[in-house]
Amino acid sequence: MKIKYRLIIIFLLGMVRLVDAQSRDNYNMWFQYLMSARLTDKSTLTALSQYRSFDLAYDTRLFLVSAYLDYEVANDVKPAAGFMFLVLDSYKSDNSKKERYEKRPFQQVTLGGNIGRTSVSHRFRVEERFISNPNEFIVRLRYLISLRIPFNRAGEKEKLYGILKNELRMNVVKEDPFDSNRLTAGLGIKVGKNSAIEVAFINQLETGSTSNYGYIGYRNSFDWRKKNKN
Repeated sequence: MKIKYRLIIIFLLGMVRLVDAQSRDNYNMWFQYLMSARLTDKSTLTALSQYRSFDLAYDTRLFLVSAYLDYEVANDVKPAAGFMFLVLDSYKSDNSKKERYEKRPFQQVTLGGNIGRTSVSHRFRVEERFISNPNEFIVRLRYLISLRIPFNRAGEKEKLYGILKNELRMNVVKEDPFDSNRLTAGLGIKVGKNSAIEVAFINQLETGSTSNYGYIGYRNSFDWRKKNKN
């Protein structure tokens, strides 16, 4: 167990050094809370809030809230629909801040599976982005592949797991259809039966630029299904 905690410390130190390798973005951070709740045997509600900053937690870059409802139509096949609201803060060339708002309905399908004990998820999402200041409408396609890698032996209680994700995002109607590619690598630390803290390094590549983030997230899962009293 001491070796595992040393690995966590080494990972966090490495993440800080990677995030520090930029100019204005020296201390990019990404904080997130995510909850999922089983409503029925087939349906799940997922909601999250997210805050990103340029300078640890002091210089706002983005804030969003989002929720979606999925329904399992076949084994590990879950279509869903949801909505997201965002406040976007970016710097202009004169070093002043520009604030934009975005309303984003979206539809998605998630396919699950396993490779050995590693769980694999494929998510295909279509989103309609209504952005203000100036007004803009963009349809964007996203493909996310996620791996959750258990570090415990079979039959042991899970305490740590690995996280590996990559997401490609493309615009439907634009001269340059490429939007961004986001790569995530991290660790999950179980702190309860249905909760975990996750730490990760995120690299986001866009046309002509790249951003690195230190990520800290907390996730909860709940079971809100009506219990059978018999």
